[in-house]
Amino acid sequence: MIICKTPFRISLFGGGTDFPKYYLNNGGCVIGGAIDKYSYVTARHLPTVFNYKHKIVWSKNETVNSINEIYNPPVRAILKKLQIQKGLEIHYQGDLQKNSGLGTSSSFCVGLINSINCLYKKKISKKKLALEATYIEQKMLKENCGSQDQIFASYGGFNFINFKKNGDFKVNRLKISNNNLSKLNNNFFLIYTGIRRFSNNVEKDKILNLNKNLKILDQIKEMTLFFKKILNNNSPIDEVGEMLDEYWHLKKSLSKKVTNNRINEIYDIVLKSGASGGKIIGSGGGGFILVYCKKKFQANLIKNLNKLPIVRFKFVNEGSKIISKN
Repeated sequence: MIICKTPFRISLFGGGTDFPKYYLNNGGCVIGGAIDKYSYVTARHLPTVFNYKHKIVWSKNETVNSINEIYNPPVRAILKKLQIQKGLEIHYQGDLQKNSGLGTSSSFCVGLINSINCLYKKKISKKKLALEATYIEQKMLKENCGSQDQIFASYGGFNFINFKKNGDFKVNRLKISNNNLSKLNNNFFLIYTGIRRFSNNVEKDKILNLNKNLKILDQIKEMTLFFKKILNNNSPIDEVGEMLDEYWHLKKSLSKKVTNNRINEIYDIVLKSGASGGKIIGSGGGGFILVYCKKKFQANLIKNLNKLPIVRFKFVNEGSKIISKN
């Protein structure tokens, strides 16, 4: 049995410029990092004594005799892409809710590809792992998604990812000082809105409006490059909150589906309670709000959030990793 541990991610700046429709014409870039919240995928060959060929356990429990019968779209697509012949048993578990803006779908996709390759004793590079997951999500499943989540899940780390016009990408590990990293880890946290949403619907609307949003996406790219300079120069990082607030206003203008009354209400409480800024994570419409708040204001903020679930996290260096081979 193979067990694979794959991180979720926090995207800080650049979301939207990682859509192929944008970066293939303009180039794109994002800054973000893998965090210490994970998806876990187990995979093993299923003995032939069972009266079914494949077993997939996620929020459903599937037992089927052919790949085409599998309901879970990523599992079905991955098994087809990898041309799996033997029966498999696959289990998925996650530290946080799916459909919450943390790249959980891509983390699962990357983890399953990694697990199956290990099961068949095939080596796969981080780059190929990211490319295969991106191909499956964008081409086979026709998801309206960007190209950053698969990379963060594969590579791990706190990175600047450059998306080139020729379709290639380059991952640059950012040299962030221990002091600035400590501030990010201690002053960032996630607030769960309680709203589950399907990112495909939000991203589809953004892509449909992409041509009229080009100037906004250009501004987002400029902001990403500016934040990269702050990190590279080891400048004080506390202005990240104000930058995220500015970014949030840009992001909301990409689509009416990015926010709603409940998200706006929570965000207003956040600012009035001492946080300097934040934004919805992922495509928007629900899931988690990322907040930057200095320590002296955090107790007041948590009190005013009226028991909304809060998740602390830290950025981590490792990407998708096999943690057990039995």
